[in-house]
Amino acid sequence: MHGAQLDAIEREADARRHLLSPAEEMAKLGEESRPLLAYGEGIYVVDTRGRRLIDGPAGMWCTQVGYARQEIADAIAAQAMKLSYNSPWYTTNSPAAELAARIAEMTPGDLNRIFFTTGGSTAVDSALRFTEFYNNVLGRPDKKRIIVRKDGYHGSTNLTAACSGRAGNWPNFDIEQDRIVFISSPNMRLADGKSETEFLDHLVAEFQQTLEELGADTVAAFLAEPLLASGGVIIPPKGYHARIKALCEQHDIVYISDEVVTAFGRCGEWFASEKMFGVVPDIITFAKGVTSGYVPLGGLAISEKLLARVSGENAKGSYFTNGYTYTGHPVSCAAALANIAIMEKSNLLDHVRAMSEHFAAGLRSLADLPLVADVRSNGLVGCVECLADKTHVVADDFDRKIGARIDAICFDLGLIVRPIGHMCVLSPPLIITREEIDRMISILRQGILQAADELARGDISQI
Repeated sequence: MHGAQLDAIEREADARRHLLSPAEEMAKLGEESRPLLAYGEGIYVVDTRGRRLIDGPAGMWCTQVGYARQEIADAIAAQAMKLSYNSPWYTTNSPAAELAARIAEMTPGDLNRIFFTTGGSTAVDSALRFTEFYNNVLGRPDKKRIIVRKDGYHGSTNLTAACSGRAGNWPNFDIEQDRIVFISSPNMRLADGKSETEFLDHLVAEFQQTLEELGADTVAAFLAEPLLASGGVIIPPKGYHARIKALCEQHDIVYISDEVVTAFGRCGEWFASEKMFGVVPDIITFAKGVTSGYVPLGGLAISEKLLARVSGENAKGSYFTNGYTYTGHPVSCAAALANIAIMEKSNLLDHVRAMSEHFAAGLRSLADLPLVADVRSNGLVGCVECLADKTHVVADDFDRKIGARIDAICFDLGLIVRPIGHMCVLSPPLIITREEIDRMISILRQGILQAADELARGDISQI
């Protein structure tokens, strides 16, 4: 056994003994470790056992330009040597200023003021804190409720976790929900026979009724992903966002578009809200793809119209004191600028648009397989929903075991799938080619067929 193998074994042991990972199954704490990755290149990662894997989820929806991009590594190193840090409380830095200007060019409408955070959770948390600040300055201390949707996901801070409508994240945490109000998921599978138009009308009516019951003067914000990513790539009926936004405008409610997943090319646009989903929000949050995951960074873009109501002569002596030690971190912002330069130089948004239909067609080719209940996609993010009984709408624990089994089979065949319970989600690096999409779909097909075969044979222990 050579040195690299011994080192890998030691690191795996370190992980078992000392790491506490996200979504850790506590009954197995210390008994097993997750696959230890050694390096990445392009759309692939390689683990310490030499397995070469297509990174189907792009890390966590984020490695847009792929792994081992020298341009980003050089930008990080150069900025670290030039200015590794500045306190954002009383200084700023050139990369942060330049990146803010670049992002303001990309955002829709008048969302021209950028606030940087450490990632997606803190971006959404900061957006929600801004609505608190905003309404307090305006003398509306009771206008604080936040309307969110079932199946949505918005983060892991105390407030954003409370806004996340995936109940599986809640057990054994004290979720603060006094101000949080949930409305229905816009999932067409839950339409109960309604047409898309009828379902849209139903969802809008529910929102109106919720405002009437709560009192619109108590509602500060509506928080929504353009598509519900972690909920299973749920795509609302066409026109949904525009109609909800109109009601928000009518009742002076801040519309927040959580684009932590969908921004920076995932749907073929810098930001998906306006061009893909027909809405200009008041606030947009972002993270993940802004640096292609090379270093942490998040942020939000705020409408000038909103800011005008609480700044200048309208400030009433207020300070927006929300902030972080690493707000506008110079190294992170330099990485983001390099990432954007790569995307522009390679016309990556055009590439995503060109690949989107091929990706969608590949996913649709799986629709008639055993276990496959639904297929959904937009841009380069898609979901294959698998159920033991395809006539069911709601998954159970057994369906989730099937999802885990499909994931395990695909891993052995060379593909990382993100199993969200019973749903197989793919959101590959944006640089993926047609041939690589075909390979990815082929492996997922094999995984689903093998799991279906094991289920038919009654090999429940394997599932």
